[in-house]
Amino acid sequence: MIRRTLATGSVAALFLVLGMGRVSALAQEPTDRNRATIRVIGEATVMVKPDQAEINIGVVTQSSTAQAAATQNAQKQDAVIGELKKMLGAGADIKTISYSLNPDFKYPREGGQPTISGYTASNVVQVKTSDLTQVGRIIDLATASGANTIQSLRFTLKDETATRAQALREASRKARSKAEAIASALGLKLVRILHLDEGSQMAPIPINGRVFGESVAVASTPVEPGTIDVRASVTLTMEVAP
Repeated sequence: MIRRTLATGSVAALFLVLGMGRVSALAQEPTDRNRATIRVIGEATVMVKPDQAEINIGVVTQSSTAQAAATQNAQKQDAVIGELKKMLGAGADIKTISYSLNPDFKYPREGGQPTISGYTASNVVQVKTSDLTQVGRIIDLATASGANTIQSLRFTLKDETATRAQALREASRKARSKAEAIASALGLKLVRILHLDEGSQMAPIPINGRVFGESVAVASTPVEPGTIDVRASVTLTMEVAP
């Protein structure tokens, strides 16, 4: 009985020693905090021609009553949309993006409670077209048909996937090249990538909106699409060694 007890205790002690040794060995494994690392950022910009335009066209009307403002607005915007559909065809991409009907307040000079002086209705539709040569004509037709606000015009890409991938490839190459240059200058070698972060964005070309009076004659609108910048960045954290 005594020998068995001692043997059992010895085995337990042996496992304890081995276990402690294993914990100690694991504790000595290198972590991100005690690795030698370098962090670099690669950036790239790819310029491409847009293949789509988004035009936000609005009609704003004012009247003494809410119903009158809304009715006038509906009639004018219907006329604008009708003319645009005639020009662009049955497959025209036109959708309403905002509508509002709000009271207009008059504030007494001597102070006191404001009173409602009338109502303003606003209806904005977005027109998309892949024929960029028509953008100026769309604006001219809309304003001639009753639209009095061109809220915005943006040139974009229908699908930026391929261009985004190209920008990311270039940014990755630049980041790797930077890391190699730094490591070489310091007499180090690159071991492996520890962390990688990427980001990309497209910068569409915005054009500020225009507001037209009811009786203002507008000359033909010239429009130049230009190019779009698709930007990407890649951040690398790499382990280095002597």
